[in-house]
Amino acid sequence: MSSPRARRLRTSRLGGRLASGINRLVPRGSKPLALLVIATLAIGVAVSLFPVLPLVTLMVPLVVSSLMLGPRQLPWFVVFLLAVLAVSVPLQPDVSDRIVISVVIMFSLGLFVMLSSFRRSRLGVAGIQGESMFVDLRDRILRQGGIPMLPDNWYAAAELRSAGGTPFAGDFVVASLAGDRLEVAVVDVSGKGQAAGTRALLLSGAIGGLLSALPPSEFLQAANTYLLRQDWEEGFATAIHLSLDLPTGRYDIRSAGHPPAAVRHAGSGRWEVVESEGPILGLIPDVTYEAQSGQMLPGDALLLYTDGMVETRNRDIGLGIDKMLGQAEHLLRGEFEGGAERLVNALGSRNDDRALLLVHRR
Repeated sequence: MSSPRARRLRTSRLGGRLASGINRLVPRGSKPLALLVIATLAIGVAVSLFPVLPLVTLMVPLVVSSLMLGPRQLPWFVVFLLAVLAVSVPLQPDVSDRIVISVVIMFSLGLFVMLSSFRRSRLGVAGIQGESMFVDLRDRILRQGGIPMLPDNWYAAAELRSAGGTPFAGDFVVASLAGDRLEVAVVDVSGKGQAAGTRALLLSGAIGGLLSALPPSEFLQAANTYLLRQDWEEGFATAIHLSLDLPTGRYDIRSAGHPPAAVRHAGSGRWEVVESEGPILGLIPDVTYEAQSGQMLPGDALLLYTDGMVETRNRDIGLGIDKMLGQAEHLLRGEFEGGAERLVNALGSRNDDRALLLVHRR
């Protein structure tokens, strides 16, 4: 029988040869894979030479690989890591029941990571890269629909809150400045939270393009046609569109199944609901949307919002609107800057997406 020292020496030499051979086989540009292979070999040699080091240390490169490697490389690396684990187990001085259970658990985790890589192959990128691409897409679309810079005598702010506090929601606001006209749409996609997040991202990009490219009278019709062509299972949405002439304060409001806007008249200090009706987007083809017109004078304010601000399971939407206007009277008195955030924080259901736009003529 060979001595423990001789066995360790052979294991070390075998690990070195494997490492150099794999380095030659790994193609250039696959540095993360090469580093993970070398780290796995080093850990495998270490747990074989030093029994005090647990086998579970091999899970470190497995976790890192699930984040760094693409779907083509990851399955092969998992197979390689499990092979290193299988070779390392017989070299342990005492294969106890605890080690056997640990090996079974590690093999199960390896198979789970491999299965997740097969699902990830639909995207074609590694976990961190896929997440960063998705977040970058969300940020770009949100910036595209941000409130543009307005003249000094106008103030506008939008606030969004999603169900569960995630960054993705079914409510969104898009805006554009076409000459002296501010065009804004507040949209509520069917569903809520992450379930509606992907559809809301796609729709916000499309609606942002339509909003800046079409005349105000044609915007909702075009958005309705776009949704009908998507053929989604839950392919409907409500929306309200504001077209505001900044020099004069004249506005047109069109609604597609959305809660009504509210206007505060500085002269009386009271809020008035602007009733506007129209079919929900994505249900009926070839529909028209009538405008409700008015004028904002200095000191006036206007609110556009989604149903998450005013509707709950135990409260009718009409009562919710009354409550919102009462809170607006209290929270916006004398100070409109930051008022949208104060209103969203004070109102609405935490279990539903919420969006609110506040426009004030100074």
